[in-house]
Amino acid sequence: MKNLFVKIAAVGLLMLAPAVAQAAEGYSTANVNMRAGPSTRYPAVAVIPAGSSVEIRGCLSDVNWCDVEFYGGRGWVSGQYVQASYQQRRVYVGPQYYRPLGIPMIRFSVDNYWDRYYRNRDFYRDRDRWSRGPDYYDRDRDNRDRDRDNRDRDRNWRERDGDRDGRDRDRDWRDDNQRDDRQRGDRQRGERQRDDRRGDDRRPDRRDFDCRPGDPSCDE
Repeated sequence: MKNLFVKIAAVGLLMLAPAVAQAAEGYSTANVNMRAGPSTRYPAVAVIPAGSSVEIRGCLSDVNWCDVEFYGGRGWVSGQYVQASYQQRRVYVGPQYYRPLGIPMIRFSVDNYWDRYYRNRDFYRDRDRWSRGPDYYDRDRDNRDRDRDNRDRDRNWRERDGDRDGRDRDRDWRDDNQRDDRQRGDRQRGERQRDDRRGDDRRPDRRDFDCRPGDPSCDE
């Protein structure tokens, strides 16, 4: 019976061992941003002051970034800013120390990680674009910025064209008015000249009037 209890206890310890090895204590070496993913392109979620204690939950195997816990918040910090105690000295967290320190190698997924920790963050609404990677998000953001700039240029271009068209219409309107004024002036001058000629026709010139002898109209 005693041996049975020993075996059960040993199995229990083996079952608990992975859980114990799920975190290691580390220390930040500088004021460093804790980010929403393993890249400086991901949004910053907090600033970890230099010398602060963090819990290292796991690190990536291909790049030196670690998932850490700081005051109940979770995020990613580059291993070059995190140290851990190893054989009575502090070492920077790197792949060669993962196993001795009990740090598991993990993978990162925007969908799972952000669903768990960042649902209340503003950047969560862009999760679908971020899930394709920070490089894609940057390109997508640059494209959106270019599209917005193009729309602004198009709007400015239309506004300038509208102003130019308005100035052209005003100039045409003024030209038309001036032309109409000139035409009215010409018509008025023509009408006055015709009136003057008709008046001259109504007034007989005595020099051109032949008075015949015996004509009563010649008698003065």
